Amino acid sequence: MWRAVEPIHAVTYFAPESKERCDALGTKGYWMSYFGLRAAPLGAAPPEVVTALFYNFHPAHVARAVPAVWAVAPPERYLAARLDAVDAALHRVVGAEVLGSPEVAEAAAIARDAALAAPTAGRALAAANAALPWPDRPHLVLWHAQTVLREHRGDGHVAALLTAGLDPVEALVVFAADVGLDPAALRARRGWSEQEWDAAVARLTARGITEDSGALTEEGSVLRAEVEAYTDALADVPWAAVGDEAAERLVALTTPVVATLPAGGVFSPDNPMGLRLLPEAG
Repeated sequence: MWRAVEPIHAVTYFAPESKERCDALGTKGYWMSYFGLRAAPLGAAPPEVVTALFYNFHPAHVARAVPAVWAVAPPERYLAARLDAVDAALHRVVGAEVLGSPEVAEAAAIARDAALAAPTAGRALAAANAALPWPDRPHLVLWHAQTVLREHRGDGHVAALLTAGLDPVEALVVFAADVGLDPAALRARRGWSEQEWDAAVARLTARGITEDSGALTEEGSVLRAEVEAYTDALADVPWAAVGDEAAERLVALTTPVVATLPAGGVFSPDNPMGLRLLPEAG
């Protein structure tokens, strides 16, 4: 379900309209816009809170953008900017006819039911987004529902990582090794130094989770699978609430929308995290 619907939410960070709206507010660079757009539901949160909840970013990487981003504009302006940007990007790429179709309205209703069923106890990012007012147009309802659901899943994933004893940089090392991402690119995008990355590999190697090269051991592969299974289990409540038939219907309804996104320049070609969402990326 995450892979099927997440691209609709990811428009928030990767569509050029989002950076344009943030540039108009006065932000400088991609990361200030990213942290402003994603953290805005929390209010003017300090960097320590954003770092804790986002989990895998280096604290200094966050601190370069937060709290400066709130001096540029208050959180409510980022909330308005992201909704306007998503609306504009989806209209540009998907088109008004599709967005106004009965199929998108049906998809929005299913996704909203799932989001309303998502428990938020202990899940700060999910709760902050769930507390926002619902948009009035179906395609934005669909986007907002997926925003709640993806942060609900993400909060659960952090719980799974903590349970597995993986700190933020260790989690990235294991993730990169498991899915075949370039460690240098992932390290750079999250702000960790080469020395910090290597130290994490050394810690994981001492635990039998990775080889000296950073590749996963058999034990490491098992741990990674356990983290994903636990994440899935924690994310299952909303989908169990709507049922398999409705969940499968949501996938069928959103597939044509998601299929239009790559050609619309929504996902930056130099961003492996964004490209992982695309069907051809596997």
